[in-house]
Amino acid sequence: MKKLKLLAVLFFIGGSNFAQHVLTLEECYSKGRENFPLIKQKQYVEMSRQYNVSNIWKGYLPQITLNSQATYQSDVTSIPFSLPGMKIEPLSKDQYKTVADVSQVIYDGGIMSSQASIQKAGAEVDDYKIEIEFIKVKERINQIYFGILLFDQQLLQTDLIKKDLQASLDKMTVALANGTVSGSNVDVLKAEVLKISQREIELKSSRKSFIDMLGLLINQNLDEPLTLKLPGIQKLFKREVVSRPELELFSSQKKLIDQQSDLSLAKILPKASLFLQGGYGKPTLNMLKNNFDWYYVTGARLTWQLSNLYTYGNESEVNELNKKSVEAQKETFLLNTKITTQQFINEIEKLNELVKVDEEIISMRTSIKNSAQSQFENGIITSNDYLRELNAEDQAKQNLAMHTIQLLLAQQNYKLAIGN
Repeated sequence: MKKLKLLAVLFFIGGSNFAQHVLTLEECYSKGRENFPLIKQKQYVEMSRQYNVSNIWKGYLPQITLNSQATYQSDVTSIPFSLPGMKIEPLSKDQYKTVADVSQVIYDGGIMSSQASIQKAGAEVDDYKIEIEFIKVKERINQIYFGILLFDQQLLQTDLIKKDLQASLDKMTVALANGTVSGSNVDVLKAEVLKISQREIELKSSRKSFIDMLGLLINQNLDEPLTLKLPGIQKLFKREVVSRPELELFSSQKKLIDQQSDLSLAKILPKASLFLQGGYGKPTLNMLKNNFDWYYVTGARLTWQLSNLYTYGNESEVNELNKKSVEAQKETFLLNTKITTQQFINEIEKLNELVKVDEEIISMRTSIKNSAQSQFENGIITSNDYLRELNAEDQAKQNLAMHTIQLLLAQQNYKLAIGN
């Protein structure tokens, strides 16, 4: 933990020479979410749900149907006998009517309520699917963000070793002028300085590429200079509760199936409504009156579509099977998540141990390098011998930087895996 704090200080010192713009991982998540195209779809899903539910509940408004009809028929009803003193005019074979049918639902068996609930549950399912897709974006942000941090640390270490080489080169140049060392020793140091410069160019180029990728993900121009803040170190517990959006998705899918079951039940229940039919035509309800007139019929209607009972049992079985399928998917997800989190825990424990060993190696390598530097400057060993120890110390510090960044990345990926 002390070494992690020290590394954070080194990052800050290294970055302060360049940057004023500081960016955190949480800010990247937030900006990445705003820029994620599918997030915009959540708004469209909600708006669609509201419209659909509104349309469903409008089923309780009076339902009005207009019909007009003109017909000509080959025969009409007539009385086959005559009554004394009464003349009954036969109906016309051409007949006309315009009818308005108004129906008002009183009880629909719960169909509209179930349909509205299905729309809500379906919208929740779509929402959580989008949240699951965004986790992939966060994982990619992690890779790029910590990649940039690793480049920063490598650049810092490159600068430190370059300063060590330059200091030795300056001393050797003076010694060469005094004739106490050979020119080959100076040339070897000069070549190593150039090699370090090449490495610095490569690191800066790779860092810029990663910054450009991060800028695209969060929809922001990340011009140099830029400093990324190290995430805070948190203690991780092996039995933390998983709160991933996949679990909410499974819950919403079960809710959707339950609502579909309610709809199947509602279909087999009787329905009640009021109705009013009014029209104008010839003939009217009075079949003995062969002229145009107004008429109406009103009353209550009870309907019961018993044919829905044929499929209700199978629909119920299908819904139960679908719920069991969702439960199986949930158990599979939890098992895979448990395996993944355990892998991250093992990785974190391994990297913690590696960091401790790196610290010990650096301590020894630094002592060996300092001794070799003194011997080289006093002409006891060659420049190649000195560079071998200098590079060994550099590699040890590079390993510490890499393992530390890998540790931070593993911790962050662990948090994503459990939905923290």
